[in-house]
Amino acid sequence: MQPVIGILTAKKKNGTIGGNSSLFIELQKKLISLNGISFIFTLDGVHDESIDGFTFNPEKNEWERINFPYPDLVYNRIPFRKSEEEIKNSGFFSHLKDKNIPFFNPAFIDKYELYQLFKDHPILHSYLPATIPAFEKQKLWTFLLQFQTIYLKPAQSARGNGIFRLELDTQKRLILKGISRSNEYITFDHFWNEWENILKEKNYLAQEEILSKKYDGKRFDLRILAHAENDNYIVTGVGIRQSQKQEITTHIPSGGKLLPYNLFQTKEQDLLIENVVKQIGIALSQKFGFFGEFSIDFGISETGHYYIYEVNSKPMSFDEKEIEAKKIDHLCQLFLQLTDPNN
Repeated sequence: MQPVIGILTAKKKNGTIGGNSSLFIELQKKLISLNGISFIFTLDGVHDESIDGFTFNPEKNEWERINFPYPDLVYNRIPFRKSEEEIKNSGFFSHLKDKNIPFFNPAFIDKYELYQLFKDHPILHSYLPATIPAFEKQKLWTFLLQFQTIYLKPAQSARGNGIFRLELDTQKRLILKGISRSNEYITFDHFWNEWENILKEKNYLAQEEILSKKYDGKRFDLRILAHAENDNYIVTGVGIRQSQKQEITTHIPSGGKLLPYNLFQTKEQDLLIENVVKQIGIALSQKFGFFGEFSIDFGISETGHYYIYEVNSKPMSFDEKEIEAKKIDHLCQLFLQLTDPNN
């Protein structure tokens, strides 16, 4: 039987289809080699018994419009949080459950929900920086006094968007630094008056600053890609991202630099990462629904302690070609495993 994989995405404001088209093309090529097929679709292509979508034809090197019966599995790659809310509200995921069609991943991850899940976990709690919601004035001030330097992060953002570093200097002035901007405030009240609405509207979190281990004088962290495999979670690849012009984030779009993992690799670290990946995968799937993949931003402090900074349910492309190739392999094997009638 030829498995049919539906890849769910969403339209941009201009009406074109969003998402990672190079990923969709590579998945289609690999699936065809495994005697499968995939198509991409958006919510407005969904009908009671069939779905209008697009399938990539490698021979013609083009997308073809097509009407499919419901697929054997749906892979959620919706790129926008707002679109995902619309799809949740539409009942489409419930419809898939009624039809016994497996799907992953269930949703984007809210940073504070993730923190609450992990802080009660017997293993993962030890990898968390101190974190609080940032929309109560007195609590935020107390938190800043305690740690002196903190990070402010929107609960529902990715790729380092909207992150700021807030420092209380020896004169009790506040210095706020973002990726491309910097402000000073004479007092906490001055800061709060300007930022209160933003912190509340975007559900900001405050997180203690971890003094990161450095390489050649610049901080770095690990990007870990993980996939589900036979009731377990495995490490697909580990990349290193190093900050360059600014210390707020190590993300490549914000000027970060790639370093090879073997510069930092040890057996002990690999075993630790394998265990963290397994525990995160199980915890996420138990709480939110099946996660077939995720990535982790993982940091190491100056003292050698490891920290989970982020977990992303829809990983960005990795710049390391060998990790991207493994990702395609692992995803397609997972598709076949989940659609195998003998499982």
